[in-house]
Amino acid sequence: MQIDADESIGESEYGDGVQLLAPDGRRRDHPDYPLRVTAEQCRALYRDMVLTRRLDAEAVLLQRQGELGMWIPSLGQEAAQIGSARAARPGDHVFPAYREHGVALCRGVEPATLMGLFRGVNHGGWDPATHGFHLYTIVIGSQVLHATGYAMGLRKRGTEGAVLAYFGDGAASQGDVNEAFNFAAVFDAPVVFFCQNNQWAISEPNERQTRVPIYQRAAGYGFPSVRVDGNDVLACLAVTASALERARGGGGPTLVEAVTYRMGPHTTADDPSRYRRPEEVELWARRDPIERLRRLLVAEAYAGDDFFAEVRRDADELTAGLRVAVRGMPDPSPEAIFAHAYAEPHPLVQEHAAAALAAIGADA
Repeated sequence: MQIDADESIGESEYGDGVQLLAPDGRRRDHPDYPLRVTAEQCRALYRDMVLTRRLDAEAVLLQRQGELGMWIPSLGQEAAQIGSARAARPGDHVFPAYREHGVALCRGVEPATLMGLFRGVNHGGWDPATHGFHLYTIVIGSQVLHATGYAMGLRKRGTEGAVLAYFGDGAASQGDVNEAFNFAAVFDAPVVFFCQNNQWAISEPNERQTRVPIYQRAAGYGFPSVRVDGNDVLACLAVTASALERARGGGGPTLVEAVTYRMGPHTTADDPSRYRRPEEVELWARRDPIERLRRLLVAEAYAGDDFFAEVRRDADELTAGLRVAVRGMPDPSPEAIFAHAYAEPHPLVQEHAAAALAAIGADA
């Protein structure tokens, strides 16, 4: 697939979005977001993105084969996720929505544990405190309000660290998100709102969601914002690192709008060919985030054939092990659904549990 050497982010899609890596792999400077990265760091970012894409592709196959109940693909959004996630420190806390598979990998969540949620054998499976990574949130936008409350708690206790909250362009229409913006601004909460604008809220395009670019909304609440090329992993890293540093230093919230594209369906229950044009998909395919970084690695002699072969082997090993792990997951016990409804035993839950287990025993 050919790409014009001068093709950059289009004004209609990105406006004044920050870009440090052009689609042809050329580095660019930005006066507000200088970034110095080593060859090793660039290779690590590339590896993260490739593993994320392979994990995502394997999960789609597993769902099609009946091994997962559903999957929410992240194809095309690897740069936005990996760049922003690698900007966070271990002491920061991340609140995802439900598509942040690359962020989960960066926060140390085992892929098989992640798959357990979509197989229906756990309700999340990982400890948010251990990973600094909250559980996936299916209710649209609610995690942004949770993130703001957590960040307000950090500030009140004088605890170091910042919060990184992910949401999509569709979630920006939710009341919870707008309430979170207001609370964060008023209380100077150390939170970075990271919107992955992938152009489609299920089947609704941006123009049906908002009359102004999403990042401009922050001005109405009284805090700064920035739009970034979401297919540029270096720009996402630099912008998010700057926003998180500002939050840690007491500067309050920042809204980052990463303009990217969902190359696949909204979920495996969706057919995107019913609502978007092939020409649009083709345009965004030429901005592929992984290929963009690969071009930099080759052009700067940061990596050669041996490295790319090693990454492919790592990805093969990851997906092969994942397939075995998913198929071998034991079904949860019937009483497991009642175990964590409340932090402490609750008589009403105990009553419901007893009735359900008795009915199961009778049916058996």
